Amino acid sequence: MTHHKFGLWNKGWLILTLALVLALLTTSCSRVDEHAVLVTRVIDGDTIEIEGGYRVRYIGIDTPERDEPYYWEALKANRSLVEGKRVRLEKDVEDKDKYGRLLRYVWVDNTMVNAELVKLGYAYSYSYHPNLKYQTYFLQLEKEARECKRGLWSRYLH
Repeated sequence: MTHHKFGLWNKGWLILTLALVLALLTTSCSRVDEHAVLVTRVIDGDTIEIEGGYRVRYIGIDTPERDEPYYWEALKANRSLVEGKRVRLEKDVEDKDKYGRLLRYVWVDNTMVNAELVKLGYAYSYSYHPNLKYQTYFLQLEKEARECKRGLWSRYLH
């Protein structure tokens, strides 16, 4: 029986190549294309759902909860910014929160939605280590919204 030196070598490379291709296909199918995702539903002022059923929690901000003042205004503002639109998602350090939601900065064209909600006065700056990339910016926007008594800050008229 004669073994061909290159026959076994070619089979090994073929198997390895097929395994790598399958691994790449499997991981790319479960990933979200963060460069152009469609917002299918706005859940509240700081959470959306995108195509594929993924929930996205905005990093660096917090909006009022359902039973708090300005909840509906924050929800409406978020809807007007993103609902039915294609958005770009930007990751910071952590990928997901303890509820399995993607943690992201959300962009519509050149507008960062997280920042816009703070600027309009419908969100508080909310820092949660280690996701702090834009926190200084959010704090500045919150200060300006407070000084101009925009949105939820209009209730503090002292």
